[in-house]
Amino acid sequence: SHPPLYPPGIKCGGVLSAPFGNFSSPNFPGPYPYETECTWLIVVAEGSSILLSFSHFELEYHAACAYDYLQVYNGAARDQGNLLGTFCGHSRPPPFSSAWHVMAVIFRSDRHVAKHGFAAAYQKDACGGQLTGLSGEITSPRYPESYPNNAECRWSIGGAGGSGPLTLVFADFQVEGGQGCGFDYVALFDGLTASAPHLGRYCGSTRPPRIISSTPHLLILFKSDFNIGGRGFKAYFYSAGECQEVFTAIKGNFSSPRYPNFYPNNLKCQWSIQLPPGYRIKVFFLDVELEGRSSLTGSCDYDHLSAFDGGTENGSLLGQWCGRESPAPITSHSNQLLLVLHTDRNTAKRGFSIAYVGVVPMNVSCTRTDFQIQIPVQSLAQLERNRIYLGTPSCAAQVLGGNFKIHTRFDTCGTESQKRNNTSVIISTLYIDFSRGDQEDIHQYEVQCEPKRKEASVTLIAGPDPSRISQAENLVDTQQWGGGAADTREIKSQDTSDIIFISICILAGLLMVIAVVGLVLL
Repeated sequence: SHPPLYPPGIKCGGVLSAPFGNFSSPNFPGPYPYETECTWLIVVAEGSSILLSFSHFELEYHAACAYDYLQVYNGAARDQGNLLGTFCGHSRPPPFSSAWHVMAVIFRSDRHVAKHGFAAAYQKDACGGQLTGLSGEITSPRYPESYPNNAECRWSIGGAGGSGPLTLVFADFQVEGGQGCGFDYVALFDGLTASAPHLGRYCGSTRPPRIISSTPHLLILFKSDFNIGGRGFKAYFYSAGECQEVFTAIKGNFSSPRYPNFYPNNLKCQWSIQLPPGYRIKVFFLDVELEGRSSLTGSCDYDHLSAFDGGTENGSLLGQWCGRESPAPITSHSNQLLLVLHTDRNTAKRGFSIAYVGVVPMNVSCTRTDFQIQIPVQSLAQLERNRIYLGTPSCAAQVLGGNFKIHTRFDTCGTESQKRNNTSVIISTLYIDFSRGDQEDIHQYEVQCEPKRKEASVTLIAGPDPSRISQAENLVDTQQWGGGAADTREIKSQDTSDIIFISICILAGLLMVIAVVGLVLL
């Protein structure tokens, strides 16, 4: 027999605000009705969390759960950044622990094939559960109030598409201490169960070190005995790879998790760029779309991307962005730069895409007749000297005293004279060839000298992936000018006007000669 269409008089979904409770699909344990959509919003006291578990689960199966499905949201529904998972078929969803005091569950059936549905239970402030996001927060029960006695909590992290190791950072820690941590403690395991390798056992008031698993799974066990408690702990976890990366290559690019799809909520992701000493780092923002500014403060109070000079958040802030922006490129003052993405618990957007390039450290000077260029060998340690040349490969660098050196006269090595801003300057191009195998990667720097003042400057005119990065970007601060298309046009117009002026002078001279000859003949 066919299941009935859903009777309109019976309530489907609703707001669940008791400290604990149960709910199920319509008509459970009988077949659920066709063409039904139910939304349950679980709301408990602010500062609390929710543990959701399923005792029965049977929905129509589809590989992408496109027919009948159940969705669980960490917060209000319909925000893709909060989606914890979409489920169908016969496999029970794991228990879920919310990151805050709201959780939503949506059940949807189509017009064909009905199964028995599901039964679920929730509990406020029950500790432990399955955490499957790319990042999240874990706190001891009742944190920051004193945790209860005789507590035992297990958090199993991982398993939602993350394939890299997990990092766990404790922001706060105060647990009853004792010899060997035998009373209250937090134990960490490198896997799904307590039989996995032990990563540490911690108690007292000293924060545990940053923990990095060797697998995509991490088990956290918290136990308290019958007396003496403490404030407990607060910890963040995040998946390496999409959310935590270190770059050491001279150039690279990266994007927010799941880009160009919506990024998850409750993230704190870090990308660290670490180049050899002497380098600086220029960052290009190819695309930025985050949650917008606060209407109250006008600041990036919700989701934001921050850049710090150096390797930590203690470095000087180079910029902070949110909303739909097109930030200008930024340059570090040192050889390290840190980018941090914070997202809050709702409203996700497309995210960002970024490219960076290392600015090669070099010293360029000139006299009235010569260019001198020096680059520390350690900055280009993997390159042979013939990969660094001025104008043509025949003007390759020499290695002298720990430096690649090029010392050449203005009348060699593709050097030419130009006029810029009505000033005569000498121009040439320095090539640094980072190519490997079939991958061509040649950086071009324009070196420029004003001979009268003996002032030199250098500008990157073609870096990696010029189709995505403007070739006119100045990657080295110049003392006088930045080379670019506008300069080229100015030079051409200047040259043309000079030619016209000279032509007029020659024509006037010829006319005068003809006139003088005419007078003599007369």
